[in-house]
Amino acid sequence: MTRENVTVTLTIDVPITDVFAVLADPSTHGAVDGTGWVRDAVDSAPLTEVGQVFRVNMYHSNHPDGDYRISNQVTVIDPPKAIAWLPGQPDDNGELDFGGWFWRYDLTAVDPSTTEVTLTYDWTDVPPHIREYIQFPPFGLDHLDNSLRNIARLAADIARTR
Repeated sequence: MTRENVTVTLTIDVPITDVFAVLADPSTHGAVDGTGWVRDAVDSAPLTEVGQVFRVNMYHSNHPDGDYRISNQVTVIDPPKAIAWLPGQPDDNGELDFGGWFWRYDLTAVDPSTTEVTLTYDWTDVPPHIREYIQFPPFGLDHLDNSLRNIARLAADIARTR
């Protein structure tokens, strides 16, 4: 199967643990988001385990409701090296129904004060009925670059306060 994804990488002058702290804190995701769609965290507990669900409020002008909520399920957590989640929506029975795309961040310590961050957005598993009304990726690569710059800024703030 051919993977359908986009990946961007940025090396930032911040220790890996500070970068991971930003990603594991749902309350920062609105500031991390490069699209401007993520508003604020509904669940602000730090991300600590696979299967954990955290919800965020969203807004998109092309969404039928404009304002909506996404439930994200953590699929990878390997502090401070990797974190990933699947966005979904509760179905009529309250079970999460995932759209088939995921976000993943891989972190590599270049040295004690520098981290290489790789962001992957993958839509390989999006079913045809969703592809009928959403084009993938639903944003330009500049939004992913913006996210990495936002992470760099937020992680630098953490590093300065330590």
